[in-house]
Amino acid sequence: MSSILEPEITFINGKLKGKNIDRIDRRLKDLKDIFFDKAALKKMNPETVVYEVESYFPVTPDTEGGLFYGITYIHPGMVGNEYFMTKGHFHKIRNRSEFYCTLHGEGMLLLMDENRNTWAEKMYPGSIHYIKGNTAHRTANTGNSILSFSAFWPADAGHDYATISEEGFSKILICENGKPVLAGK
Repeated sequence: MSSILEPEITFINGKLKGKNIDRIDRRLKDLKDIFFDKAALKKMNPETVVYEVESYFPVTPDTEGGLFYGITYIHPGMVGNEYFMTKGHFHKIRNRSEFYCTLHGEGMLLLMDENRNTWAEKMYPGSIHYIKGNTAHRTANTGNSILSFSAFWPADAGHDYATISEEGFSKILICENGKPVLAGK
């Protein structure tokens, strides 16, 4: 038996390949609760793909000390004056942190602490973002091409989408005079 092994996954031509890779897409119909402009959303095709996620799960969820890896691809687009964005979440185990590394495109990482203070960081190829524990996070595509970024998070972190679905972020990211701006709701 050889001690030189092939990797379990690869990133070739912009896609993950290998075993234990989960692929999902989120369409406008799945994201009704995250966009503020409901009238603009209602006029759009509900089957429009907003983003896709590929995730590699080398261990079972809830494995303490394990890591997961994923790549998110957010399509360019807008609902009213809001950029296409991800659902956003806290981690179920709130103190778990995460890294995002931008691969392609332009966007913003929206962050909100448990006191509902919201801020944003610019995302561009090569930017690396450390998301502290106890911080909700979502990403928005502010460019004209797909925004892609990789993520590394603890296998036991879990996702709490419900809090964001019910309460939202304290600010929304809108396009104002062609530029992204954080605004109150």
